[in-house]
Amino acid sequence: MTCPAPEPDADVYMRFMLSHCCYDAIPTSSKLVIFDTTLQVKKAFFALVANGVRAAPLWDSKLQSFVGMLTITDFINILHRYYKSPMVQIYELEEHKIETWREIFLKCSNSLISITPEASLFEAIYSLLKNKIHRLPVIDPESGNVLHILTHKRILKFLHIFGAMIPKPRFLQKRIEEVAIGTFSKIATVMETATVHDALTIFVERRVSALPVVNEQGKVVALYSRFDVINLAAQKTYNNLNMTMRDAIASRSCCMEGVLKCYPHETLETVIDRIAKAEVHRLVLVDQEDIVRGIVSLSDLLQALVLTPAERLPGPLCCWCWMPPAYYPSTPEELTMYPG
Repeated sequence: MTCPAPEPDADVYMRFMLSHCCYDAIPTSSKLVIFDTTLQVKKAFFALVANGVRAAPLWDSKLQSFVGMLTITDFINILHRYYKSPMVQIYELEEHKIETWREIFLKCSNSLISITPEASLFEAIYSLLKNKIHRLPVIDPESGNVLHILTHKRILKFLHIFGAMIPKPRFLQKRIEEVAIGTFSKIATVMETATVHDALTIFVERRVSALPVVNEQGKVVALYSRFDVINLAAQKTYNNLNMTMRDAIASRSCCMEGVLKCYPHETLETVIDRIAKAEVHRLVLVDQEDIVRGIVSLSDLLQALVLTPAERLPGPLCCWCWMPPAYYPSTPEELTMYPG
């Protein structure tokens, strides 16, 4: 039995990403927050909230270099690891410095994964997905300065805007149920009657970035993401993780207009347009009864549109990341030449 041949235009987005560098995707103006590792963890998370950012590069003044990132995941891990009850203060969050938390949690040196402005967006996507990270610092190799934090969302937005200049591949008209892009089994969800601490446990154990919140009938009523957890810092309610998901969702500081969903019969193009225009990280795939059937994330889309076509080509996938810009293939014929 032979595998079906890939469609002729299946690699169009891969070639698009190979032909653009990270600098191209950096916005004209954006906010960047950097923390020294001697800063208290609590103050750092409050600063994330105050500046409306989700992560910050960490600077070690002793080493005179960037050593890592502080993200919402760190906040979740601290709460999950040290929370005992609403009556007991989380000392580790109140008193620890960032460097102390890194020593305890990492247990060993954990080098910062970064990329240069001249590297291709293909290389950025490869680094994000293969390292299972959501934020990739773009660092100027000459000055050592962080220029931007590249994310899945920023890359897809860049593709959505400038990709309009290239012909749309035919597979975009296929239905989600046909292309099977996303997660459709063992989907992590949380009951609206469960506690926030229960949700944190699922975040940590399942390593997911968002949880569909379902009612007793199994219908999705909300989406609770890792970013929502930072609201606990904003509202200073992180000492009460026994509150129900229903209460946590009701107390969110930002206005949420329902759950952004997609359906099995919708086309891949429709799903990409919806997720790009809404600037969200995922859509909940549901049936006509609003029962959760899957999750379609930015990672799923970038994997399918960019990396999967490259995996069908000769040579190891990592070889495509390190090709000099002058050698980026621009035609199907050139694609068969690299790497040999």
